[in-house]
Amino acid sequence: MGEETTTLGSIHISPKAVATIAFYAALQSYGVVGLASRSFAEGLAQSITRDPNRGVAVRYAEDGLDIDVFVIIEYGTRVASVAHSVANSVHYQVEKTIGLKVNAVNVHVQGLRVSNPD
Repeated sequence: MGEETTTLGSIHISPKAVATIAFYAALQSYGVVGLASRSFAEGLAQSITRDPNRGVAVRYAEDGLDIDVFVIIEYGTRVASVAHSVANSVHYQVEKTIGLKVNAVNVHVQGLRVSNPD
């Protein structure tokens, strides 16, 4: 998965490329203030290396992609609505940009953040 052969040659799509598209699609969703790492050790490693794929995991399955997104949501928004919006946005952007079928987008809410302490 992630590769296609044409008359001109082969096209290989890296999981990091898919993760980057999913990262920016999630950040543009209403209510998302950031993406989080899956674990403390991974978060420490990514903060040192400045990895742009932080908070996104991509797995190739036989018939499509499975994407996990780990988000931090704004306090006061409806968590279920924001998670649903993130899943739809990531699903649409990845399929539109890359052309591969997305089986599932799993949104994991890692925390809430208060942006305006008014």
